[in-house]
Amino acid sequence: MILPPAMLGMLGGGQLARFFVIAAHEMGYRVTVLDPDHNSPAGRIADGHLCAAYDDSQALEKMAQTCVAVTTEFENVPASTLTTLAKRVRVYPAASAVAICQHRVSEKNFLREHGFPHAPYAEINTESDIPATDSSLYPAILKVARFGYDGKGQARVTNPEEALAAFHQFKSEQCVLEQMLTLDYEVSVVLARDAEGQIAAFPTSENIHRNGILDISIVPARGSIEDRDEAQLLARAVAEKLDFVGTLGVEIFVSGGQLYVNEMAPRPHNSGHYTLDACITNQFEQQIRALCGLPLGDARLHSNAVMVNLLGDVWPEGQAPDWSVLFEQTNLKLHLYGKHEARPGRKMGHFTVVGDDADTVLQHALAVRKRIKVEG
Repeated sequence: MILPPAMLGMLGGGQLARFFVIAAHEMGYRVTVLDPDHNSPAGRIADGHLCAAYDDSQALEKMAQTCVAVTTEFENVPASTLTTLAKRVRVYPAASAVAICQHRVSEKNFLREHGFPHAPYAEINTESDIPATDSSLYPAILKVARFGYDGKGQARVTNPEEALAAFHQFKSEQCVLEQMLTLDYEVSVVLARDAEGQIAAFPTSENIHRNGILDISIVPARGSIEDRDEAQLLARAVAEKLDFVGTLGVEIFVSGGQLYVNEMAPRPHNSGHYTLDACITNQFEQQIRALCGLPLGDARLHSNAVMVNLLGDVWPEGQAPDWSVLFEQTNLKLHLYGKHEARPGRKMGHFTVVGDDADTVLQHALAVRKRIKVEG
């Protein structure tokens, strides 16, 4: 076990890293953050901030010298960085798992090779790979293989001409063309897995998106118990096949009563933010526990919860909303991420409403959401 007051390393300095730093400090650890942004939300509260690129050799050397274990807050950190650090210090998740999750072609091929249900897809490397009009893939979504998130790097297409135009828009980078399923709803499972293979999974969350960005998470998911249980089994199986260590988010589509694995996030997940206020152990503490070799915490839900994302759109002309509307709610928890600039579509914070009755919690969250003009 790695015990406090050891120094832990975090690759990335956004809101997920910020919550990691908060959880680590509460547990008695120190944290060094590597992030190229001078205004990094996590870097501003960490014990140390290496303001450098993720492949900067001097920064990696300093992290290797001062940290006893390193993890990441996002999948787009170069896998080579994890490999380099792993020669000197403990690194979880492993570069091999992150490399799969950070590349959509590798991710889809992983799902296919291990027999996980997934939407039909085609790998697009050149114009000639774009399927003809009679392909069953259409209508489809063209997704760049690297660096796509929150709806970025994606385009809906209904025919080869639209697919070709989108491919050119993405500068002919490697893509995945994925059949667009008719969804009943979307769910996710966030879990933690330790180096011994023990898994603690949080309850299945129902997720509603807007413009490709997570808008609301409802926990527990409102679908059937069978769907919730199957999602749990799928997520656990994915973690085992990846030999994953850390906190993992698995996004799942429910279409025609069938479940399909969509994507894996090798880190805490936006849909798992409810764990901060509604579970015995939250997803960030689990990340620390798995990294440090501590027993995983209890992942049970102690309250029904609805999490609502707060995007930069809510800041009219850069001015913060009237937070008193939220603080008046005695069963609501507000979390702001400390980002220095509000922009449309940028995740600036979230709030979670908790309670005993699931329907009441949802209606309460939607009513508050409307009062601060999150809609529209």
